[in-house]
Amino acid sequence: MEVTNTLGRRKTAVARAYVQKGKGTIVINKKDYKAYFTTSALQYKITQAFAVTKTLDQFDVKVTVKGGGVTGQAEAVRLAIARALVEVDSTHKPLLKADGLTTRNPKMVERKKPGQKKARKRFQFSKR
Repeated sequence: MEVTNTLGRRKTAVARAYVQKGKGTIVINKKDYKAYFTTSALQYKITQAFAVTKTLDQFDVKVTVKGGGVTGQAEAVRLAIARALVEVDSTHKPLLKADGLTTRNPKMVERKKPGQKKARKRFQFSKR
């Protein structure tokens, strides 16, 4: 069996997905994905690529994810899984692209500037 290795990123989260033919188990950082991502919205994001391509119980997925928060991690995992599905079968690409699952979200936190409180917020201005 061949293992497909892909990478997904979102904000500061980085996910490495290892996908191979199997029974549909999804393990994230050595935990079941339902134990790692407790809310149903995040669980949906993980399985979204499989639902779109109708391959829900055909692949086993092992993911290592680090950095960022839970939503960023879930979206990084989603991108990694979508990229792996495209590598396994290129006919999945138009389906995944139509739902925007193959696009990396470039939004990042803007850096704090010197002489300011935050990235855009300034210190209080006093005229006198």
